[in-house]
Amino acid sequence: MSGTNVQTDAIRWGFIGAGRMAMAIIRGMIRDGTSPELISASDPSPATRALLVSETGVATFESNRQVIEASEVVVLAVKPQMMNAVLVEIRPLITADHLVVSVAAGVSLTTLTSGLGPDRRIIRTMPNTPALIGEGAAAYCLGANARESDGATVAACLQSIGIAFRVPESQLDAVTGLSGSGPAFVYVMIEALADGGVRAGLPREMAQALAAQTVLGSAKMVLETGQHPGLLKDQVASPGGTTIAGLHALEKGGVRGALMDAVDAAYRRSIELAALSAPVEKPR
Repeated sequence: MSGTNVQTDAIRWGFIGAGRMAMAIIRGMIRDGTSPELISASDPSPATRALLVSETGVATFESNRQVIEASEVVVLAVKPQMMNAVLVEIRPLITADHLVVSVAAGVSLTTLTSGLGPDRRIIRTMPNTPALIGEGAAAYCLGANARESDGATVAACLQSIGIAFRVPESQLDAVTGLSGSGPAFVYVMIEALADGGVRAGLPREMAQALAAQTVLGSAKMVLETGQHPGLLKDQVASPGGTTIAGLHALEKGGVRGALMDAVDAAYRRSIELAALSAPVEKPR
């Protein structure tokens, strides 16, 4: 989706962590019209900071303090295993004027609230990396003290880089398993389709392009027609034809069940990460 974002075009955004997810969101926001001057990011890695600067032109710092003091919305884009340490560090810097948005998989609102304080405005999100090209799929949930206007700000940001759904927190682990981890599953599908094309005699570059475009076009058919994928599948599979022969091979190979199992495994791992990131103790 594109167009100037009225909810985010005058808000100062700060990212704690400048890795792939932060890069995807920042590039998506800029692509949609948010000025790089309104965005800053911190990261302990000089190489990561340099890459973000070269790709986006936003200001970067080694210090989290500089980012927080310059921002109205603070996005926590660190690995789940690092979250507790980051919360302890930034707790004294986060005020009632900040909106804190987490993009870390499996880190619950309870953990975030315990780490930052019970009166802080917090929203938990689960975006995915296709946000980088404006085709993200995300979900978000509001903490107890987040305002409806905060939810609108986050929704506008996420919708500027794809689609977004507001959900109860209990559904975010499922979102993580499906759309958070899903791009990797689709990349495996594209690679396998391309390998099949190569096996049948196509040049590698052509096979990969045909496979990727086929997945893209099929996805757009589902979204733009609103028809059930099963119905669209049946429209391609004529009696006794090539497609039904291929579908038979997929069923024998258990592809459908394997994909369902992949989403389920990622969902369960998200729950495990939430258990590992137990709430930090309040400072005495």
